[in-house]
Amino acid sequence: LKNENISIDWYKKVFLNPNLPAKEIAINSGLNKKTIHNMFNSSTKEIIIDAANEHYDVLYESIKKLVESEHELELTITIKFNGVSVDLNVSESLIVINTLAVKRAELRGGLWSTAGKRVENPLMKTLCKLYSVSEENYKAKFIKDKAKGFDREIDFYLLKDDKEYLCEVKLMGGGNPESADAVIARATNVFVADKLSTQNKNQLDSLGINWVEMRSENGYKRFKLALENIGISHNDLTEDIDNKLEIIFKEIFA
Repeated sequence: LKNENISIDWYKKVFLNPNLPAKEIAINSGLNKKTIHNMFNSSTKEIIIDAANEHYDVLYESIKKLVESEHELELTITIKFNGVSVDLNVSESLIVINTLAVKRAELRGGLWSTAGKRVENPLMKTLCKLYSVSEENYKAKFIKDKAKGFDREIDFYLLKDDKEYLCEVKLMGGGNPESADAVIARATNVFVADKLSTQNKNQLDSLGINWVEMRSENGYKRFKLALENIGISHNDLTEDIDNKLEIIFKEIFA
């Protein structure tokens, strides 16, 4: 720690340093880059630096007032590194806790996004095969990912009369309009999510976007409505779905 006095000013000087990557500056201020972009419709480094500093000052003042009004509030965080330790007071501890919470949320969101993309192809294929949709009526597009050494899926489409209908899978919690907004921006035709809020559903309905909520009871059956709306030939579900799924999984994951 270079024998420096650890304080709020030190934190701002070191962790909101303009020489740091924009993403780190945003997180260290208690925001994430995506939030700043949504606020200012831009995420240039200059805007991120300004927004981060402004937010940090507001956050610090809010914490300061909280500490001054709550006299019984006690909290100390001790940080140890290479045999050197430093104790953070209440205000400093709350700043650090807030930053860690933002970082955790960012990591969690990134993991869910990656998981959603990886499950998109097998999930959409399973839904298509459940309803006996011809392979001529759907496809997945891939690109070669040289860094990872394998093909990476980009998008899944339903096909009808030489037209492509974009499908998208999102693993999102209820009440997350941001994910739905991203789907709308991409002109998605079929939106499959694990969970959707009433607001999400109303928004998608008003825009004519087919949606499927997988976590609700028999929610997957709304995929039939999407097929009907697009005009893709299919069969009704058989009663023995479990056996059919077992056969489908063997085909997809063979």
